[in-house]
Amino acid sequence: MGAGEDGNAGYGQKRFRRSKSHFADRITADGRDGWPVEAGRYRLVVSRACPWASRALVSRRLLGLEEALPLAVADPIQDDRSWRFTLDPDGRDPVLGIRYLSEAYDRRESDYPGGVSVPAIVDVPSGKLVTNDYQRITLDFATEWTALHREGAPDLYPRALREEIDKVMAEVYEDVNNGVYRAGFAADQEEYDAACAGVFWRLDLLATRLARQRYLVGDTITEADIRLFTTLVRFDAVYHGHFKCNRWKLAENEVLWAYLRDLYQTPGFGDTVDFDHIKRHYYQVHTGINPTGIVPIGPDLSGWSAPHHREELGGRPFGDGTPPGPVPAAEAVPAHHRPSC
Repeated sequence: MGAGEDGNAGYGQKRFRRSKSHFADRITADGRDGWPVEAGRYRLVVSRACPWASRALVSRRLLGLEEALPLAVADPIQDDRSWRFTLDPDGRDPVLGIRYLSEAYDRRESDYPGGVSVPAIVDVPSGKLVTNDYQRITLDFATEWTALHREGAPDLYPRALREEIDKVMAEVYEDVNNGVYRAGFAADQEEYDAACAGVFWRLDLLATRLARQRYLVGDTITEADIRLFTTLVRFDAVYHGHFKCNRWKLAENEVLWAYLRDLYQTPGFGDTVDFDHIKRHYYQVHTGINPTGIVPIGPDLSGWSAPHHREELGGRPFGDGTPPGPVPAAEAVPAHHRPSC
């Protein structure tokens, strides 16, 4: 499960509600919560299947925090004990030495409310969870971790635009990021109808906005684009069918499909996406929606590298900065988990 998701047993039993992050400590430059920014001290735990964790993956890549904040990638399929490190030798994270992310949660607090969610940042020396506050983690990457940013890192949360960025992100969260989940886990027709209508109402508004500007706010990539991207990149693969958000596919909307391809082709975005993990997680873990666990063959993933022509709208992806360097070899998504063309 991703950030704030309840256990699978509750899906379809009651209205879907995303719980707040229980562990909301912040890692800051001044260490005011007891967790100072420090290279190599923390470990970022993610699932490439989870859109909330994917925000952290994109932000970390764009800002060049790979060496400062090492990465642990969980298996996209969970069991009753939470996210597993079965992708690693002996089924243990090689740094934390644990089999399940829940062990880091338990070291921080026993009998904590809520589930075990990603993204999660763990303090390596103590093995304790620091934070699972998915809404705050990436904002702190942009504003508190600046001393460890790569040279040429973009400003993903520019101070002059924060009010507008916050407004756009709140709207996107309510109707799109979380809206697809409310539609997918709706307990009755009325609830589904309202959620699905909200998703496409907001997508229509976003398409109108993006028809006249390359990025959501200003003329560079910001946190707002990251948060929209991680939902849109999953839309046709899982939300259209699995969550029944099927009024139309993203690939059928000229503006949003071009915007999505533009970001996907931008270093730091598409190179973090693992379609195999995404599809297997949603279709095999959400047994209340898909009891057979069958993972569909489609959709066709060709076309992601096709020209998008969004550069004609102007804009500078990284502002006065530069693109991130190559993906570290140990973090590369396998070629067969990505579009072939």
